[in-house]
Amino acid sequence: MGRLSFAALAGAGLLAAAPSVALAHMPFMLPNMFDLTDRDHVTIQAGFAEDAFISEVVMKSDAFHTQGPGGAVAPIKDVTYLRDLAVFEAPVPGKGTYRISSGERFGRKGKMYKSAAGEWVIGEGAEKPAGAQLVDVQSMTLAEVYVTRGSPTKDALAPTGKSLELRPITHPSEIFAAQPATFELLFEGKPVAGANVEVYRSAGNYDGKKKVDGQIKTDASGRFSITAPDAGTYLALIRHRTASPAGAETPYRSYSYTLTFEATE
Repeated sequence: MGRLSFAALAGAGLLAAAPSVALAHMPFMLPNMFDLTDRDHVTIQAGFAEDAFISEVVMKSDAFHTQGPGGAVAPIKDVTYLRDLAVFEAPVPGKGTYRISSGERFGRKGKMYKSAAGEWVIGEGAEKPAGAQLVDVQSMTLAEVYVTRGSPTKDALAPTGKSLELRPITHPSEIFAAQPATFELLFEGKPVAGANVEVYRSAGNYDGKKKVDGQIKTDASGRFSITAPDAGTYLALIRHRTASPAGAETPYRSYSYTLTFEATE
């Protein structure tokens, strides 16, 4: 039931990103706390940013929702849209872990081309290789975060099998500084090998070290590990560019997925 409800939400007509959102902006969701103890709700900020968690453009979606213990999906009904930020309260009625999601969003359209190294590049810049063909592409964004009330549970961690997503192998409530946390990258339910993973630190907006050092790539099984250097809030970003499904408005899509998580001491 939960998975079918999620699919219905993801397939619904979503509000497109504001025209000013560049394809390079990162979507994000930020809770006011990750460990809710016995609180019955969590407050969420959602937006698009160039620097992690500093919203420049409001995120609009008609598919904000939670997925809780047991897999039940509940839509978020009341969202306040400010000019630069969306804010809402997500109910957390029972004990366990909740997945809070923007739902997949259809964003702006643009152009991309393949670099000399064979990688897709967004834009029409001067560095485009001679003879490289520009193709139409549409951005697809999905931002998620996990919060826990009481003891952690695993139901909400199950992948949906839809679009680009992360499956936490390490429970998000059990990520510690200086210890590796493992995830699996999936696209349409299948592992994605060789994808680049960028990790941003909230503290980096103040100490100048915005990204976690070192190259992180998914292995042949789509798995990778992140070692948070210190306690704080982090954002994992993955972009995946591929051919669109039949009937899409553009021949290619650029998928961006972010997961916000907290590393504790």
